[in-house]
Amino acid sequence: MKRTVAAFLCSLTLLATSAPSPAQAPPRKASTDSAFLALVRKRIKHVFVIYQENRSFDSYFGTFPGADNLTDAIANSQGFRQYDPLGHQWVTPFRITASDTADANHSRPALITKADGGRMDLFVSTEEFGLLARGYSREDAQRVGLLTMAFEDCDTIPYLWKYAHNFALFDHFFQGMYGPSTPGNIDLIAAQTGQTQWARDATMEVSPHSTGPGVPVVNDLEPAFGPYGSGSRPTFRHRQDDLTFATLMLTLSGKEATQAKHDDDDIKQDIADLAHRGKAAIPWGWYQEGFASTPGSIDNPYVTHHNAVQYFGYLRKNPYFWNGVHDLTALIPTIEHGELGNRGVVFVKGGSVDPFGFKPANKSPEIQQNFRGDDDHPGYSDSQVSEAMVAKVVNAIAKSKYWHDSLILITWDDSEGFYDHVAPPSFERCPDGNPCGDGPRVPAIIISPFAKDHAIVHDLSDHASFAKMLGAIFNLPALASLPDEKPYLPEGPRDTNPRLSNLLGALDPERLAGTKLPIPASAAIIDDVGVPPHMSCSSLGIVPAVIPNENTPPKGFAPLTLEH
Repeated sequence: MKRTVAAFLCSLTLLATSAPSPAQAPPRKASTDSAFLALVRKRIKHVFVIYQENRSFDSYFGTFPGADNLTDAIANSQGFRQYDPLGHQWVTPFRITASDTADANHSRPALITKADGGRMDLFVSTEEFGLLARGYSREDAQRVGLLTMAFEDCDTIPYLWKYAHNFALFDHFFQGMYGPSTPGNIDLIAAQTGQTQWARDATMEVSPHSTGPGVPVVNDLEPAFGPYGSGSRPTFRHRQDDLTFATLMLTLSGKEATQAKHDDDDIKQDIADLAHRGKAAIPWGWYQEGFASTPGSIDNPYVTHHNAVQYFGYLRKNPYFWNGVHDLTALIPTIEHGELGNRGVVFVKGGSVDPFGFKPANKSPEIQQNFRGDDDHPGYSDSQVSEAMVAKVVNAIAKSKYWHDSLILITWDDSEGFYDHVAPPSFERCPDGNPCGDGPRVPAIIISPFAKDHAIVHDLSDHASFAKMLGAIFNLPALASLPDEKPYLPEGPRDTNPRLSNLLGALDPERLAGTKLPIPASAAIIDDVGVPPHMSCSSLGIVPAVIPNENTPPKGFAPLTLEH
């Protein structure tokens, strides 16, 4: 690709001067006492996590009333007004109704540069300079640069806003690693992306900023093991090294951890520890769209680098664990037929071709062809198709026998490089000299009959909080407490980090105790799920917060590039 030298040098300058610094003091998290925890364990038996792709908190909930949103005073001092060097104009956040948008740069270097040491003020310029350096036209570079400052509300994504309104929305939930989708997916099941492995093995290749294998994982290289959505095995330099540290799949297996008979050299002590505890296994399933489709098919929606399980040899090479991976289309029949068992954990991942028949509302042939995905990833997923997939899964749970003992977490794996005004907290340093995390805020919603309703939860949380939550609910040992991980702390799992919540602040103690009625399933059910959605801010009775001096879409903005 052609490069412009000035833009390339400017990008390097931005990167060199923008290593994040520790954020302002985060909100205090609520403690979890033993009586409360006992009630949680009595009530919650099934945990579902619907793990979507690539949205910042402000891009989806920047005007959600009562949240730490774009109307807050701190937003005015942290990137609310950013310069558009290609358009020679100042830009503030602006509302859009387009559900199909271009894909912004969310690589590790780009996210670090955009955050600008917690000042959160280089989203537009970093995007524009980066695209120019990659050979994009000035017009397309400006379009995507401006897109980073756009936000949607309940007129475009009303299903998600309904869940946030009726249940509990987290407004200090951060992506756990500065990086794109793969690190986020690994972080969800391991509370790290390989810091333990890096600290344990001095000969292990260190992962560079954005290319090449190595740990900690900071890029989107394909996993070490197939199947691959492309139908062909990537070359050595285009697939990640075998990951060998502990995961939730291991701790959930309890005494069945001994089933990890292959590729277990780095978890032998973990296995022995779990076997000694003698706890029964907690069933789990990873349900990902396209897993059963034909590899190499033009309609193959399987995004291989989103399947965290395939990165770990001891999960992929041992049938006991690999049998937990299924196609997304198998999930709803499994729920409807009551086949999940008495307790368990379900991971839900969308893909690039929605299997449930939802299509973008925009009838342009180009949109219909190129935005068929439902995992919410800009560039190929339609945000309304994506929320419709989420609603279909939530409806199935709410209408099933599992509603009465369920907790559903909806969250996103990274922020897409879209603007968010809250400076992330800073955790341990990565090999590149920058903090490993946290990255920018992402949305997180908890739906449960025992949730607080109409609640904003301010507890500091990130992807490792999910591991903390499962540990609390199912009485699992923390990943960071296992003998093959603990010696390397703080390099490793963050699920014993006292700064991070376990997400249980979203639950209502009175509902858990039975002194207040549970939230009925009807609060979660969306009738006639479709695209475009039949709801709006007005029909939901939600009045978005009003941003002072809100921009209309600025000059030069379009949600898609000319390439689309």
